[in-house]
Amino acid sequence: MILKDNQGNDYKVQDLEEFKNHILNYHTRNGEADYSIHEENGSYFTITPSLLKKILNE
Repeated sequence: MILKDNQGNDYKVQDLEEFKNHILNYHTRNGEADYSIHEENGSYFTITPSLLKKILNE
């Protein structure tokens, strides 16, 4: 899966299941995106409802 980071750069997620689990465990509240910032390998992502939906639908 390729996502756009906060700077508009493409970022390829290496392990999608691990990424999903991390986002769900640390960047959601009651199953909803909490607008926190996730950093991965120097790329930053604001966890919004639309980004969460995209991640979960992959």
